[in-house]
Amino acid sequence: MKKKLSHKILITCGLSLAGAYLVFSLSAFTSKNKAIECTHMETVFVNQNEISLINHTEIENFLKSKNLYPVGKMLNDIETEKIENELSKSEMIKAAECYMTPAGIVHLRVKQRTPKFRVISNESYYVDTEGKKIKTSPNYTAYVPVVSGNVSFETATGELFNFISYLEKNSFWNAQIEQIYIRPDHKIELVPRVGDSIIMLGTLDDYESKLDKLKKLYVKAFNEIGWNRYKTIDLQYKGQIVCTK
Repeated sequence: MKKKLSHKILITCGLSLAGAYLVFSLSAFTSKNKAIECTHMETVFVNQNEISLINHTEIENFLKSKNLYPVGKMLNDIETEKIENELSKSEMIKAAECYMTPAGIVHLRVKQRTPKFRVISNESYYVDTEGKKIKTSPNYTAYVPVVSGNVSFETATGELFNFISYLEKNSFWNAQIEQIYIRPDHKIELVPRVGDSIIMLGTLDDYESKLDKLKKLYVKAFNEIGWNRYKTIDLQYKGQIVCTK
């Protein structure tokens, strides 16, 4: 019984000492902040291998324009939370984490947004996986489906967004469809990667059934007679596909 009690006392004392040391370390670091100057900013892009919408220089220039660039400032004057908030407002950045070390280095961890498809209409931009607009970058081109023609942002982030999500999840159509064109009458044409045919989808009503019929035609007929036999493939008629040479 006495041994157990002594063991508990030792654990309690150990935890108390560790807590006291942590408080002392934090207070010592805080008290020295005024005397430490930030000498370097280290920026790490979490998903750099996949996306390069923004680079180190652009982030530095952005922080300078907001008077938040940390290099040359005392650590006590650096507003890490404000840096995170301002960077997260960028169209290209999904999240940012900022922290500093006693050595005078500010660390940035930046996660960029992920383009889902590109819109080329009155303006050119990407729509990301959360339906947010991303401006195009001269430093990067995402290999994603292209939507052109009469496209509003409301259309791009509405039923068209859901349609493109369907194509992405379907391995066959994800490999087949390269471009989506919206005509002035709002009807949709699909441009496949293989062959010269234009697929007339019409409206997005019942698009799963329309594409299912076309897939059967591809697999059963086009693999035998060739992919360039028809100029247009019209899916707008219920129960049939009309092909024009």
